[in-house]
Amino acid sequence: MESEKGTTSMEIEKGQSGANRVSSALKPNFEPLKAHEISNGQVQFRKVSVPPHRYTPLKKAWMEIYSPVYEQMKVDIRMNLKGRKVELKTRSDTPDISNLQKSADFVHAFMLGFDVIDAVALLRLDELYVESFEIKDVKTLRGEHLSRAIGRLSGKGGKTKFAIENSTKTRIVIADTKIHILGSFANIKIARDSLCSLILGSPAGKVYSKLRAVTSRLAERF
Repeated sequence: MESEKGTTSMEIEKGQSGANRVSSALKPNFEPLKAHEISNGQVQFRKVSVPPHRYTPLKKAWMEIYSPVYEQMKVDIRMNLKGRKVELKTRSDTPDISNLQKSADFVHAFMLGFDVIDAVALLRLDELYVESFEIKDVKTLRGEHLSRAIGRLSGKGGKTKFAIENSTKTRIVIADTKIHILGSFANIKIARDSLCSLILGSPAGKVYSKLRAVTSRLAERF
């Protein structure tokens, strides 16, 4: 009886292993879809408008913008002189569909006033964002009060702006009454809080000490 049980259990095991082999042989092995195949072979476009004051800097830095987008991200890029727009589109060898949006964000960051060296980080890192707000979103200021607020944000020779940038690992562009911040989500929040305090009238020294406390806390956490 025992020998019969042993043989039946062996037969069951053999049957199971055979079934596993058959299932693994039948399992299809598909290659990952390419970017143009995900969108049913349709070419995807993005257009980024060029403001008048960024036209000359774009001309000078065109090759620095073109090279990473075309060579690394495998996205076609051209300047439409008639419409004054930078046009981007996917190619058949674009490895990932998200590369198109990353490239558009990179070009848009340059148009906002960021340096190419800083903006190119948007192509390489996933957790970077650009956040924009206006001084009037924080407090309604006019005339001399607005000029003084912009002065407080920059500091003497841009000292305050650089201090906030270095301590929060962000990049800040102050364009008239608009403020653009490039960085990770948590760092943007710290930089924005500091800038809002300056707009509301806090002296630079108070903002520095608060920044020091927050950045030391962040350093301990990570």
